[in-house]
Amino acid sequence: MLIGEVAQQTGLSSRMLRHYDSLGLVRPTGRTSGGYREYAAADLERLMHVESLRSLGLSLREVGRALDDPDFEPGSLMDRLIDDTRARIAADTRLLERLQRVAVTGPTEWTSVLDVIGLLRAVQSEHAALRQRAALLAGEVGVSGESLADALLAENDPNVAGALRWALAQRPGGVGRLSDGAADPDPMIRRRAVTALAALAENDQVDAVLHSLLDDPDTVVRRVAALTLGRRGIDAAVDGLVELIAAGDRDVEAAEILAGHEAHRERIVDLLVDRLGADPDAAVRSRLVQALAEIPGTAATSALQAFIGDADSMVARTAIVILDQRPGD
Repeated sequence: MLIGEVAQQTGLSSRMLRHYDSLGLVRPTGRTSGGYREYAAADLERLMHVESLRSLGLSLREVGRALDDPDFEPGSLMDRLIDDTRARIAADTRLLERLQRVAVTGPTEWTSVLDVIGLLRAVQSEHAALRQRAALLAGEVGVSGESLADALLAENDPNVAGALRWALAQRPGGVGRLSDGAADPDPMIRRRAVTALAALAENDQVDAVLHSLLDDPDTVVRRVAALTLGRRGIDAAVDGLVELIAAGDRDVEAAEILAGHEAHRERIVDLLVDRLGADPDAAVRSRLVQALAEIPGTAATSALQAFIGDADSMVARTAIVILDQRPGD
């Protein structure tokens, strides 16, 4: 069979067949009576093998190795093909989800649809400045909260992340995505999730996710959850705030928040003293005394009086000064 006939029957161009020939991939091995090169049955069979392997995503170089290299390992090829196929499926799934979100945002004009799709692409651009601009415009055009949450959970640039948090706070939705991120094994993704949740308006769903993060193994995640819930007056955050004071991690802020929990002041004082009062580190006891200074009431005053005779002179002097300046309870 001559090259033109092969091209007609296979759908491959004559130019592609000549390219295969020049690479040594599929060479016609027969000859006509007139001396023209002719594809034999074995050549056509090899050509079908080449096209089958190419359809799986192999390069021409990989196809040649698979057919000719006796040391070629088909197992490693299959592993790679499986990974590539999974990646394509994941990409198609993300595209489907993105299109579904565009559909539910309600744009009725074609230009609005294009605007939303364009912003979704820009939010995932490799250029941070473009991602930031897109995030700032996303709320106006109507990008869904779910799409913004997805972009935020993958964002490394702090400026872009800030813009995405702002945009997410303007849009309904996204809490479910952030909840998934809060359970991710990667602590960096959990940090992005909890920081975004902290910026959202208070509601039962948001608070429930934050509550689940109070025992997170990552200190940053625990801190953000405790400070946020503490500012909202949620009693479950008290233990976490006490631990922040013990660790010297945003301890001044934690103490100020604890002081605002008026209904639980006596219990908070007891927790602080039990957790920090006997600590051998004078710096920890000093933070305790300063935290007690923020809390009004007789319980805190009594606790401070116990530190007038502290073994560390600085802790003792701090307690004395605080008590001297403290109004009568």
